[in-house]
Amino acid sequence: MAEAETNRIVIVGGGAAGMTAAIVAARQGTAVTVIERMSRVGKKLLATGNGRCNLTNMYQGIEKYHGSNPQFVLGALERFNVKQALAFFEELGIEPVIEENGYVYPASGQASSVLDVLRYEMERLGVKVFCDTRINRIEMGEKGFRCIGADGRAYTADRVIVAAGGKSSPNLGSNGSGFKIAEEIGHTVHKPFPALVQIRLDAPYLKRLSGIRIQGRAECRIDDVVAGCERGELLFTDYGISGIPILQLSRPVSEHAGSGRKMSLHLDLFPDWTDKDLAARIARRISFNPQKPLQMSFVGLLHKRLIAAILQESGFDNARSACGELNQQEIQHIAGLMKNWPLRCTGVQSWMFSQVTAGGVDVAEVNPGTMESKIIPGLYFAGEVLDIDGDCGGYNLQWAWSSGYVAGMNAAGC
Repeated sequence: MAEAETNRIVIVGGGAAGMTAAIVAARQGTAVTVIERMSRVGKKLLATGNGRCNLTNMYQGIEKYHGSNPQFVLGALERFNVKQALAFFEELGIEPVIEENGYVYPASGQASSVLDVLRYEMERLGVKVFCDTRINRIEMGEKGFRCIGADGRAYTADRVIVAAGGKSSPNLGSNGSGFKIAEEIGHTVHKPFPALVQIRLDAPYLKRLSGIRIQGRAECRIDDVVAGCERGELLFTDYGISGIPILQLSRPVSEHAGSGRKMSLHLDLFPDWTDKDLAARIARRISFNPQKPLQMSFVGLLHKRLIAAILQESGFDNARSACGELNQQEIQHIAGLMKNWPLRCTGVQSWMFSQVTAGGVDVAEVNPGTMESKIIPGLYFAGEVLDIDGDCGGYNLQWAWSSGYVAGMNAAGC
């Protein structure tokens, strides 16, 4: 087995958390080596924020993070907060622009800008980077750690930071290898599942609705208990539904997929109107031309491809009957469905389509103030490999920066 030279710190994974840890540790004068299984570091970073890189969010809060113990994030977020993260990137050359809902993007509008400055800083600091290199396991040696590669080569180190990501978007480097490494060395891993992912629905008319975008409100229910609600643009697809509100609601659906529990989404197509207001508007429309076919009477109120689905769900099979034949009770029934349209969830899209991994290394076994393992001194974790995941909108990247910073500083002995 070939041995590489001893490194003070080896970082397994060259994503957002790994690169941050490398820069922070190297700035302390520590020799750092990053080992990345893809052909280059930071590939997943290029896809964030639809290619713009949503760096962070100005509105941080514990409610934006999830896992077996969301309070765990406070240890890192208090040591490297949003203000410090923005200063870190400004120093690297990124001019931050704050947009609606507290989203922060680089002024260039390019995720590649963020990756470029991170790679440049690692190179400037002399961080060694080995790409196309897969670490299969980590062993404790007499003088530290040995990170064993798939090719048999061993990278020895005084300290190791595991920042290998989760399982989301495996084409960009996340294949769950960090979980395997953690388990084999003695850590507990909570079963990973996709989060921030599109939801699959069971409805007979999905292909007809595919491509429709509406501004609405969605409520997720598990066994008829509300698990969350979000508002914004909803996008119907041939498999179900997407859009930022849906991604935000996908976590409980993904977590309980295959469990036999009843899962549903309830859509409000007119969140600014009450049931009573909507029923009155429908009645008024009918009064203008009672002879107009029922389906035609909703043109201009609903997307026309939604009309047939709503009427079908309401139990009106004859869409060509005169709208004036509807009585007040039937009008209220249709309005009620538009305000609360239940759709059965069958699960979520695959890992390939998810933005983040829920589950991961049990944070009860990690020191929240240092990111060091409580089981194995000198072993640290950062980023998505831990059982922490955030909402859409820059929270997962802030977690990567913060946990990477804390892990890097403490691994360097600072």
